[in-house]
Amino acid sequence: MIKKNYEIEKFNQNFNYFLFYGKNEGLKNETIIKLNHKKKEILNYDEKEVLENQSFFIEKVLSKSLFDEDKIIVIKRATDKIVKLIDELNTRNIEETIIIIIADNLDKKSKLRLLFEKDNRMVCVPFYPDNKQVLSKLAYNFLQDRKISMSPSNINMIINKCGGERETLINELQKIEYFSKNGKKINTEIISKLINLNENHSISELIDNCLAKNKKKIISILNENNFSNDDCVMITRSFLIKAKKLLALSTAFETNKNIELTISSAKPPIFWKEKEITKQQIYKWESKNIKQLIYALGETELQIKKNINNSINLITDFILLQSSSATNN
Repeated sequence: MIKKNYEIEKFNQNFNYFLFYGKNEGLKNETIIKLNHKKKEILNYDEKEVLENQSFFIEKVLSKSLFDEDKIIVIKRATDKIVKLIDELNTRNIEETIIIIIADNLDKKSKLRLLFEKDNRMVCVPFYPDNKQVLSKLAYNFLQDRKISMSPSNINMIINKCGGERETLINELQKIEYFSKNGKKINTEIISKLINLNENHSISELIDNCLAKNKKKIISILNENNFSNDDCVMITRSFLIKAKKLLALSTAFETNKNIELTISSAKPPIFWKEKEITKQQIYKWESKNIKQLIYALGETELQIKKNINNSINLITDFILLQSSSATNN
């Protein structure tokens, strides 16, 4: 049956199978979170991975011991190739397990789409791209809830940069939120640097590669950018935000020993384009070392403020030192 995304919460008690298709990845992720109000374990698979190991996958879906929790299984990048497997599972009793199929655009003749649309035991949800009005409302609500003041022209600049992608918009607004907590005024220049409206590499990319210890990439970014003295404080504060996020992820990984579970359980969700480099960072850092990094960042910011004319050298030395330090592996 066909339903709208806002109707999902009404149906999650009685249905095991959901198809989410379309171009709005951000809204799909938000809907999965709403669907998981019981805080079930979420297991992520790729269609190719599932089809290459069908017997193992079916066993995983059907198996449930006394100590197993109910789970949500998400199969991404799905196509018509998975229809036979869904048909087979539909003949079995999967109890409280929920299976969510994630697909790109599917035309009306798609076997996968037709299966979910015609079967009243399944829910088919189309996800269309957000228009500018919807994105504007999202941005205004986000900023208003957090008491962040921003001009309409700057809000429009951010929305236009995001190319209609909800997930990208939220990700960029979160950067601005973290920066504003330090009492800095949010103006056009700050926004441009935070969300990388210029053609050069962003501060975020510099920090991500430092935490992943990709030294060659770091040197390339440093050589291609003309960071100013004022940028150095922004770099340390952005670095601190990233380090605190990584600390939470590293702590979770040290407990569950499952990188996919760590990534999929992250709050707020990790933007899909950042998942691979985030995995690299988790593998490179232990929580105890991240705590030392956070302390060192505070000390570095103090040094930068005391020696503003030498701030570029201070932050460059700090970044190169962190990218060269010993890893967990």
